[in-house]
Amino acid sequence: MPTIRLDIRDGYDVQIADRVLARLAEFLAPRFSPRQAALVTDATVNRLYADAVTDGLTAAGWRVAKKVFPAGESAKTLANYQELLGFLADENFTKSDVVLALGGGVIGDLAGFAAATFLRGLNFLQLPTTLLAMVDSSVGGKTAVNLPQGKNLIGAFYQPSFVLADTATLATLPPENFADGAAEIIKYGVLADAPLFAELAAGKLRENLTAIIARAVAIKRDYVVADEHDRGKRQELNLGHTFGHAVEKLSDFRIPHGHAVAIGMALIARGAARQNFCDAEVPEKIAAVLRRYDLPTASPFPPAAIVAAAANDKKRRGGQITLVLPRRIGECALQTVDVKELENYLI
Repeated sequence: MPTIRLDIRDGYDVQIADRVLARLAEFLAPRFSPRQAALVTDATVNRLYADAVTDGLTAAGWRVAKKVFPAGESAKTLANYQELLGFLADENFTKSDVVLALGGGVIGDLAGFAAATFLRGLNFLQLPTTLLAMVDSSVGGKTAVNLPQGKNLIGAFYQPSFVLADTATLATLPPENFADGAAEIIKYGVLADAPLFAELAAGKLRENLTAIIARAVAIKRDYVVADEHDRGKRQELNLGHTFGHAVEKLSDFRIPHGHAVAIGMALIARGAARQNFCDAEVPEKIAAVLRRYDLPTASPFPPAAIVAAAANDKKRRGGQITLVLPRRIGECALQTVDVKELENYLI
C-alpha cells in the first residue's frame, strides 16, 4: 500500500490501495474518533460507492449526512457552493466534524472550498474516484469554483487531512475519463521524470498502475511542499493549462479537463520549439504519447479565440502571464510573457 507523506502545515498522507472504501473507518481511526461526516459526492459516484462508504462509517459509530450534486464541471458553481454551506449549517456541523469528498476533481474542489470556508475551516478528506483526481486535484490543497468568466476564479488553498485513493474505483471509469488522468501523468513525465515518460511511451500505464499513480503523487508532492501557494516552482504544474483552460472555456466544458490539458501541452510544446526554447523533436515526442492514450493534440478553436480566453486566466498578473515551456523531456521552465505575445506561441 504506497503511502506518500506531505510535510506541509500539519502534514498528511496520501494512501493508494485497492478495495478499501468500505473500510474507510479503519483508515480514519488513527486520525479521528467517530463523529459527524458530510459525504459530498455526485450522482454517478453516489450510485456506485456512497453506500459502501456510508455503511462502513455508520457501523463504526459515525453519523453520515450525504449531499449529492449533478455530475460534471457544471456543478462547480457559486450557487452549489452556497447550497453546500447551507447543508452544513442545517446539519449543525461544528469545527470538530469532517467533510468527505467522494468523487472526481469537481467534487473535491467544491467540497474542499466549502470545508475551507465554513466556520473558517473544517477537517477535510479527499476520496478520489478518478485517475485525474488521484494524481492531481486531490493532492496539494487547491479548492475552487468557477465563474462564467473562467475556471477556478474563486477558491482557497486548503490542505486535506488525509487522502485515500481506492484504485478499484478505476474499474468503472469510462475510457475517456481514464485518458483524462493519463494526460496529467504524461504532464508529470514531461515536467520532471524522463523515465516515467518513457514508461508511458511504452504503454505501461495500466500494467504498472499503482506504482505510476504513486510516482505521480510523489512528483506533485515535491512541487507542493516547495511552493504551497503557487508563487514560484509550483507554477510549473500548470504545463498545458493556460491554453488548456482556454479550450475548456471555449468548448463550454464539453472538452474535459484532461483532454484540454493534452491539447494545451501539444500547443505549448510546438510554440516552444518555434521560439527555439526546445529541440524540434520534443513536440512530436509529447504528441506521440498523448495519441497513444487517445488524447487530442490539436485545438478545434482558432489562435485568436484561445488568446482571448487565456487573457482571463487566473495566472495572469496585470498584462503578463507565466507560461510553462518544455526544455526537454523531464525538464521545463517558466517564461513570463506579455498577454499580447501569447499568439506567438500558437501560430
